[in-house]
Amino acid sequence: MKLIKDVDVQNKRVLVRADFNVDLDEQGKIIDDFRIRAVVPTIEYLIKNNAKVILMSHLGESQGKKDEKLSLGSVGEKLAEYLNCPVAKADDCIGEEIKKQTHEMKAGEIILLENLRFHQEEKENDENFAKELSKLGDIYVNDAFSVCHRLHASVVAITKYIPSYAGLLLEKEVAVLKKALENPEHPLAVVIGGAKISTKIKVIANFLDIADNILLGGALANTVLHAKCLAIGKSLIEEEMVAEIKNFEITNTKIHIPVDTIVSTDTTGQGEVRIAPVGKTKEDELILDIGPETKELFVRIIKNAETIVWNGPMGLFEKENFAHGSKAIAKAIAESSAYTIVGGGETICLINELGLIDKFSHVSTGGGAMLKFLAGEKLPGITALET
Repeated sequence: MKLIKDVDVQNKRVLVRADFNVDLDEQGKIIDDFRIRAVVPTIEYLIKNNAKVILMSHLGESQGKKDEKLSLGSVGEKLAEYLNCPVAKADDCIGEEIKKQTHEMKAGEIILLENLRFHQEEKENDENFAKELSKLGDIYVNDAFSVCHRLHASVVAITKYIPSYAGLLLEKEVAVLKKALENPEHPLAVVIGGAKISTKIKVIANFLDIADNILLGGALANTVLHAKCLAIGKSLIEEEMVAEIKNFEITNTKIHIPVDTIVSTDTTGQGEVRIAPVGKTKEDELILDIGPETKELFVRIIKNAETIVWNGPMGLFEKENFAHGSKAIAKAIAESSAYTIVGGGETICLINELGLIDKFSHVSTGGGAMLKFLAGEKLPGITALET
């Protein structure tokens, strides 16, 4: 993979694909600026080396149409705060006017293009759209690991028309996750939670020969319990995954599933909430968190680990009655002396709420991209930088 730090960027127009797809409130204000902060080092590096920086990103789903609610204006304002310098905001991401603006830039200046997904050609990986984008810069930099699994014009097709490199963030993401797969410090504990086992079963399978312990929680563990013919009441499961899980190595001693759970008759926490040993969930109950014995087991394994990879909460952490497991895991990993890697939108939201985000060795910007990378799959955005 070619790296931007190995190239002379002085007086060059550097077109940077970032991921500013942040959560906004109803007033359009940014709720969480983690992804914005993550790309700041690359922008600062380019400015320090006298480049002309043109930033591009998507935000939300606009169905290929202009939507003022999804304009990148608020992102530009937040970036200007972190960089302590002006960030000019363009009205579009392609066109003669934008081209003129980029050609008139001076070294050290920054322009933020408008939302790429205001053009449907972006998601279609359209060659002409990519070619138009490429005309805005002399060099292309991909610093958006979180979209590298997407076959989109600003991620893949563009690399055919302009010299292309990885930014500092993308370089770090790949290096950290690659080490976790190929050369981790042992014992390696992999903690997998969240709702769907279908999106994570390949990650679990890929780590079976690498990890020392794999801890499963969240709703995805319900599907495993169901596949083992244990009573789960009316808990959320993926019925279509049961047959595949039965053929999977769920009896492997490296895999740890809950031994007890927190159950309730409803997700609001208003109904009866109780601790239930695994297999003792009543027909009208749902499993909504790991129980105290499971929490103790998982924390003990985490404390003995030298490398920890975590993706996905242990339960319905948005409700206080069902957040204890996720919070305990978060605190145990944060307090660990191990090298800790965390990723996934819900997981990052949780550690942000707990004020622990700076306690982890590496917080990945990628959700789906992280999972695909850890599953051993090729990411189109990274492959495009290797040719």
